Amino acid sequence: MHHIAIDEYVLDVLMPDLTGHDRCPNAFLVYLVLWTELYRTEQRRVPASLRMLSERTGLSRSAVQTAMRLLKKRGLLLTHRRAPTAIPEYELVRHWIRRRARR
Repeated sequence: MHHIAIDEYVLDVLMPDLTGHDRCPNAFLVYLVLWTELYRTEQRRVPASLRMLSERTGLSRSAVQTAMRLLKKRGLLLTHRRAPTAIPEYELVRHWIRRRARR
């Protein structure tokens, strides 16, 4: 079994913020699934369909869509498409890393 490194900020700040303040634990689950995929592939972006995210989180497709909208609105997720019908590629925005570097 392999371990996946997760920044402390994700667990200490982002989780309570998304689940408590925004009342959207689904967004946190989607964020963790994308984090895991990015960590495993060692890429900056990861292609992911709603179906794949739905299967990996155990959420409905509409719940995943709602979570994605919130993550985009909060500036935590960027979406890239090569073509209008292509599976989107997602990139996580980790703004706390830039803040730490400025100190």
